[in-house]
Amino acid sequence: MILFKGGLVFDGMGRRLEGQGVLVEGERIAKLAPLGEFDGFAGETVDTGGGTLLPGLIDCHVHLVYSGHADARAAMAKQSPSDIALIALENAQKSLAGGITAVRDCGGKDYLEFGVRDAINRGTFPGPTIHASGRMICMTGGHGNAIGRIADGAEEVVKAVREQVHAGCDLVKIMATGGVMTPGVNPEDAHYSAEEMKAGVSEARRFHKRTASHAQGTEGILNAVRAGIHSIEHGIFMTEKCIEEMKEAGVYLVATISALKNIVKNADKGVPAHAVEKSLRVGEHHLASIRMFHAAGGKFAMGTDAGTPFNLHGQNAQELSYLTEYGLSPSEAMVAATANGADLMGLEDIGRIESGRMADLLLVEGDPTKDIRMAADKANHRAVYKGGAIFADPRPAPAGVRQAAE
Repeated sequence: MILFKGGLVFDGMGRRLEGQGVLVEGERIAKLAPLGEFDGFAGETVDTGGGTLLPGLIDCHVHLVYSGHADARAAMAKQSPSDIALIALENAQKSLAGGITAVRDCGGKDYLEFGVRDAINRGTFPGPTIHASGRMICMTGGHGNAIGRIADGAEEVVKAVREQVHAGCDLVKIMATGGVMTPGVNPEDAHYSAEEMKAGVSEARRFHKRTASHAQGTEGILNAVRAGIHSIEHGIFMTEKCIEEMKEAGVYLVATISALKNIVKNADKGVPAHAVEKSLRVGEHHLASIRMFHAAGGKFAMGTDAGTPFNLHGQNAQELSYLTEYGLSPSEAMVAATANGADLMGLEDIGRIESGRMADLLLVEGDPTKDIRMAADKANHRAVYKGGAIFADPRPAPAGVRQAAE
């Protein structure tokens, strides 16, 4: 048993607690209670004084097969399947070292990431809990067609969904619109029709799979929401009608602010010109949409699109800072990255600090409800715990970067 005591507790649901202890027994949290209830405890203790204990962070949009290269497609063309699988494992472990204890992989390469998911989830390798969508489903010439499952017409979309289910997906990802990274497509254009989206989402739900939609343009967002999607990824050109229907249906927004910001910040470092042009063009729309959705009381889950240009696995938590820049409070951003992320993924035993939950925990310096950088910047992380065990990053750290377990 391990008792965490001395500092603050953020429970994942928005509560900042003082004078509380957290008792972990094995893989799970046994008790959250006032410190007085632990008088006489003689087991192992962790002094959290001057810091905050919070649930491990959840990133609901990553691509483990990509590593943040300026041109991901060019980089992948030089990699063998075994290379890609090992890269996915390394990226998963980088994420855990950065405080991310669960991820939702929203599009991989030929199911290579499934082997990494299975090996980590059964405990062969350390890493975050992984849910994976398999191949993204897109139209001919659509966003993601280089590695996605191309399907045209409702019947073919249904078949594509069945293929992902047969392969062992945890969720189904459907590309409702064009996007930034694919040349020759417009983010504002709806790619799948309302009928095609409805067919795909309905088939996924028939087999008890959650769904996510890359949806940037207004018409595509509405098609996805009306089809019954669980989450809108990116949501760049949202209107009041989009927000109204998303709220009514309880649809999450996974904003992935990191994706655009990292392209713009590194525009002169080899990022394809089409991606730079589109990122610059849509940035203000994205900011306005996020602020509108927040003002309306919409539900956020944190996601980064990690793996896209200069958007590095292990730095996922920086999305917390971006969410606060775009209008969320620090507490709201952390709820998006903990309890809300768990809810979106359908994982009932993580994302909160309370009795019976898994002891996936992040211990940080200071008080992130007052200064989000304490959680967003890995340099301020003291330790990461996965299932009650401290994670010692097996990879050498760059000079000046504190290890998660120090």
